[in-house]
Amino acid sequence: MKKLYILPLCALTLLAGCDFLKKEPLTSITPNNFFTSADDAESSLTAVYDALQNTGAYGQDLIVMGEAPSDNVTSTNGDVAALQNIAWTPTTGQVGSVFRQAYIGVNRANIVIKYVPNVVMDTARRSQIVGEARFIRALNYFNLVRAFGGVPLRLLPTESSQPSETNLPRASADAVYDQVVSDLQIAATRMPASNNNRAGRNAASALLARVQLTRRNWAAAQAAAQTVIARNVPLNNSFKSLFPAENKGAESLFEIQYSGTADGGNILPDLLLPLPYATYSFPKFNVPSAELIAFADTVNDRRWAFNGVLFNSAGRLIGRDHVSYLDAKNPQTSGANANDRGPFVFKWTSIGNGFNSVDNNYVLRMAEVYLAYAEAANEQTGPNQDVLNKLNVVRQRAGLTALTLSSAQAATKTTLRAEIDRQRRLEMAFEGERWWDLVRYARHTLADGSATHTITALDIISRRRQGGARDVNFLLFPIPLAELNTNPQAQQNPGF
Repeated sequence: MKKLYILPLCALTLLAGCDFLKKEPLTSITPNNFFTSADDAESSLTAVYDALQNTGAYGQDLIVMGEAPSDNVTSTNGDVAALQNIAWTPTTGQVGSVFRQAYIGVNRANIVIKYVPNVVMDTARRSQIVGEARFIRALNYFNLVRAFGGVPLRLLPTESSQPSETNLPRASADAVYDQVVSDLQIAATRMPASNNNRAGRNAASALLARVQLTRRNWAAAQAAAQTVIARNVPLNNSFKSLFPAENKGAESLFEIQYSGTADGGNILPDLLLPLPYATYSFPKFNVPSAELIAFADTVNDRRWAFNGVLFNSAGRLIGRDHVSYLDAKNPQTSGANANDRGPFVFKWTSIGNGFNSVDNNYVLRMAEVYLAYAEAANEQTGPNQDVLNKLNVVRQRAGLTALTLSSAQAATKTTLRAEIDRQRRLEMAFEGERWWDLVRYARHTLADGSATHTITALDIISRRRQGGARDVNFLLFPIPLAELNTNPQAQQNPGF
């Protein structure tokens, strides 16, 4: 009999409670004895969301991997040295954990997609559950393909340990992207536009816009972004009000939920923040770089400008709030040491709770949708008023003046591309997208020499790698050694 390996079905914060799971324990979970009710369908979907919270996903490594190699951050913590120095190998910890956790999420989604359609329950909700699972499968495969290139494309649950089922060759990157697009298109037809604390139609279209930008399918990216814009999804009036992420308004299209309990807290804030926000003092991950702070307008840009002095509960100085970052040059909090001095990411702000923060992590925000539209449209037509209107939504929320067609930034497609890249960096700093943006900028220029960007991943690779070579192999991460050892059909990426 086939056995399904469904790991923790009760995923902390995505449901108000887990009373629906109070039933006699099963010695063996199979399709026949598990998928028998609506509660079973709901709990299996909860497990799919739960996989995104793990430290191998958005709980730590995926966001660290998306920032640490970039020009946004630095760190002296040895745990991220391979990422910081662009010296990753098939045994680098984050490389293995991201790969492994993504496939855990894929497998859980595959279980829902295969078995929930046979559950007798409300048909509309059943369809929506499958749509949500398709969205999350697409998200996992998108994270895999942009990190590793083509990967094994598993579309059915792993129900045995037979090599014929577990050992699959790598599909092409295009095949994986095509599956991601298909899943998102289907998901968008099955989910409501917004879905409290979960994925909805707007999230599917926003992710599709990001996917199509990555593939340089400009018209498709613009169309996906326009789908969300046409639904009049607003930005929060204040950028500051978005952080920390805790379902604060319609601008949040999809975020990873955390409850702050011992089995449901967010580890990431402790890795980024100094005392007294952190549980204890140690060298932090993803410390804002001096270059990024100099790049930002810390006077006029509300995302980076001084926003007040912060004190702890005893009245001791913590530092200066600059919205996206905390300037803690001379903290006076008890126990503070050199690890607590300097700039720190400040998009997570909850006081440390034993590495169990209540702060959520953004995956998709509406501001990115406007920037995606502007980028895709500019690549097709160059500067026009439509492009500037979308870009200005983000600029003006930040307190910057609206651009016009006579502005220097809008003189050419190249100058406007640089401005869109700039706004994307300043708007989304530390949220886990900078390295992936730099990689796609590099691939854009490699595909079209006239499509220049101010900086790309190859520039960073040249700075960080010994010898200064612009090594294109490091636009990907290596396939983890553990996968190569267990799957003889998997082949390593070039250069590793």
